[in-house]
Amino acid sequence: MIVEIVILAMIAAFLGLRLYAVLGRRPEQNEEPLRRRVEQPDPASAPRAIASKLPEKAAGAPRALPLAVGNPLDSRAEAGIRAIVAADRRFDVSQFVSGARGAYAMVLEAFWRGDKEDLAQLCDGDVSAGFADAIDARVAAGETVTARLIRIEEARIVDASYAAPMARVTVSFVADVASVTRDADGNVIAGSLDDAIETRDVWTFVRDLTSRDPDWVVDETDEG
Repeated sequence: MIVEIVILAMIAAFLGLRLYAVLGRRPEQNEEPLRRRVEQPDPASAPRAIASKLPEKAAGAPRALPLAVGNPLDSRAEAGIRAIVAADRRFDVSQFVSGARGAYAMVLEAFWRGDKEDLAQLCDGDVSAGFADAIDARVAAGETVTARLIRIEEARIVDASYAAPMARVTVSFVADVASVTRDADGNVIAGSLDDAIETRDVWTFVRDLTSRDPDWVVDETDEG
């Protein structure tokens, strides 16, 4: 009987060692486990700016830049992106581009509905003020805008730089937008909701990499 108990104990210990080798150890009390979750923001559920909830960089040799299908990165931006990755190991190209798409949609929709509060959270001061001035001019003229973002055809990083502590990433967007502008009497003065127009924009996002705030904000907007 004692021999059987000893044998069972040895088997249990062996299995325990095997599980330890396969699954790894449980984090200690003050140790935070690595998170490997990939999040794809969309206009309805994404945070108010681009968040850096990204996987940790593996130790060892420098890793290749993680790219989404279709490679959303121009060669001229690669040096700047590598500098950003070196300064912030959580930065991930594919997830940044996904977040930029969501932010682009949210900024446009906030502008169309005249939501200055949302714009102030998504954009830097000067950009937010520019949008606010355009909204005020629209209201003063008695005009209303009804618009829909049909689709974002392309979002591509065309430039990037890092000057400690600020990271800057410029994204070129190609999108289809349907919009109509009406005067105070409700008469259509521009656009149509039946015909989408191709829109090209070049926006620059910035973030202080030393900040605990993971959000990027829109720092510049221009037509593509």
